[in-house]
Amino acid sequence: MSEILVKRSDKLAFYGVPAEGVGTIAYHRMRSFTDSSTSKNAKEYNRQYMDEDFERTDLIGFSPSMAYGFDQYTDNPVHDDIVALTDSETLGTAAIRSIIIVDLTDFTTVEEITTYAARKRDFTVIPDSEGDSTDAYTYSGTLKSNGAMAKGTVVLDADKKIATFTAAA
Repeated sequence: MSEILVKRSDKLAFYGVPAEGVGTIAYHRMRSFTDSSTSKNAKEYNRQYMDEDFERTDLIGFSPSMAYGFDQYTDNPVHDDIVALTDSETLGTAAIRSIIIVDLTDFTTVEEITTYAARKRDFTVIPDSEGDSTDAYTYSGTLKSNGAMAKGTVVLDADKKIATFTAAA
């Protein structure tokens, strides 16, 4: 098998938008974003023992975050939700949304249904700024982790705009 370069477009992010009905979430692709870079924010434990000439480092955790930025488009459910959270200055658990990262290079097809490997995690939407451009109305901020990661699979709709997540057993 030959090596293939994984492109940015091979990893898609889907944002959980509250839908009609209590507890119903629809996962929409994060389209038209100008920034969606991820930082793992690794947590380290460092120490040096008296009888050694070097320091030891252990990796003890992660606190992932995703910077976001977008030119606001109408009829974009993800933009609409983040704008509403920002404009309302939403606090606490009401500002938590789930994000699914889908790896389009890791898939299985059975009976014409393709499932993709995915990771899902809750993030708190932390708005930073808005209106920073003269070309379009922009929003930016950070999505900061608010829970453990769940591995699973997703099935995407025909346009790859909606994801349905199933947690791994």
